[in-house]
Amino acid sequence: MISRRRLGMTALLLAVLVPLSGCSAWFLPPTTNATSTPSEEKVAADLEPFYGQLLRWKSCGDGMQCSTLTTPLDWADPTGDTIKLALVRQQATSGKAIGSLLVNPGGPGGSGYDFVHDSVDYATSDALQKQYDIVGFDPRGVGRSTAVDCYDDPAEFDAINFDIPKGVRGSDAWLAEVTATAGKFGAACLDHTGDLLAHVDTVSVARDLDVLRAALGDAKLNYLGYSYGTLIGATYADLFPTKTGRLVLDGAVDPTATAFDISLEQAKGFESSLRAFLAKCPTLSGCPFSGTVDESMTEIRALLDSLDASPLKNSDGRQLGANTMFTAIVYPLYSPDNWPALVQVFTTVMAGDASSAFQVADAYYSRSSDGTYSTNSAEAFSAVNCLDYPLDDNVATMRAEAAQLDAEAPVFGHLMAWGGTSCAKWPFPPTGNVDPIAAKGSADILVVGTTDDPAAPYVWAKSLANQLENGHLVTFTGEGHTAYNKSNACINTTVDDYLLAGTVPATDPQC
Repeated sequence: MISRRRLGMTALLLAVLVPLSGCSAWFLPPTTNATSTPSEEKVAADLEPFYGQLLRWKSCGDGMQCSTLTTPLDWADPTGDTIKLALVRQQATSGKAIGSLLVNPGGPGGSGYDFVHDSVDYATSDALQKQYDIVGFDPRGVGRSTAVDCYDDPAEFDAINFDIPKGVRGSDAWLAEVTATAGKFGAACLDHTGDLLAHVDTVSVARDLDVLRAALGDAKLNYLGYSYGTLIGATYADLFPTKTGRLVLDGAVDPTATAFDISLEQAKGFESSLRAFLAKCPTLSGCPFSGTVDESMTEIRALLDSLDASPLKNSDGRQLGANTMFTAIVYPLYSPDNWPALVQVFTTVMAGDASSAFQVADAYYSRSSDGTYSTNSAEAFSAVNCLDYPLDDNVATMRAEAAQLDAEAPVFGHLMAWGGTSCAKWPFPPTGNVDPIAAKGSADILVVGTTDDPAAPYVWAKSLANQLENGHLVTFTGEGHTAYNKSNACINTTVDDYLLAGTVPATDPQC
């Protein structure tokens, strides 16, 4: 997911660009088994109430069932306060499930509840739906679960997402303003969210996942994670290797990547995808670029610089600066299916009209036409990343990193710099690290990587597959963010054969 406003650590790790297709309720079996029987396993006495809880499912439309899971607020103090996690499931369409398949779309901040409830056919194949209960969940801090909240008036969040800092990007005055703004945002999140804000880290989410597995009655975890969801899955495998069943990690995040590594690789990844778009653009209706790819890349950098110097006013009064234009460009780069929308963004902005760019940026931020926000994904994104990733806010370091980004990614790099300001004044220090994950003793794990994935560069999938003791790389040669159920039959068959029968490819199938 693109970070708030500007600033590096852009970690565009939000899920796939989801078409809300819904499910076909007419073929679903009756909603039976209204209560899940937890698995019987020995845990510490203070964890027994969580691992042994009953999940009571109720119908929630479109053949889906919903329930709520309780977990500790602070895993270091299981006898303290608790939180609630929102769950949704579609029971196996065959009427007899081989188990549960937990699905996470990414983020951090993406709603697994919405992903499954609204887009189960996009998330999973018919074959998986036939044999598995497909389960979506909102991680702690997200959506319908006990959630991060950072404002009263949506206009306050508009200011965070769209206001343009004064002064020259990277100057002392500019840095002071964006750091202060980030600090005020963090303070507002603490004021509205309370103690939860200190406990939305990925390790805590992975521990929640083990409680969910047990409460569903599964001895092993079967899991399909996209994008940031791969980090949740890999973290789970490292914490609970003997509880791993069949895990697929698609659009992998490299656990050893620093915040700056993420910004650098994504900046290069988005530029690679932009080049692919520009090569195809002349065949798309209304393409505004007529030169070579290199000439068009230079033209786009000039456009971003012009918006930095002289923002374009939208009809609602918001100003289109380089940061929001960056969001409007890279969001459609998630999938070639969205390239026609990118043509419209460039065409209208180059004609002096900011409306299309704001429509795309608003879709990214889940901002409705009335100015309200339908999800808390961007708030949760900041809260999770500020705990997961140590950031260096030393000005000299940030300036050196900005120079490297600009040199290696001359169109987008300068907009993905200065990440250290994002969490410099966050209410809680980071608890995460960037150590490799081996998950020693785990079952086989499939790691799916796309060769020109802009948000989760292919090098991350290769790195994670190598780190995992039992990792197996599956490569899709193509464009777009994540591959399963949206690329080709080779990927789909490989993943389905593994999840349904445990079949692991002897070598990378190179799909």
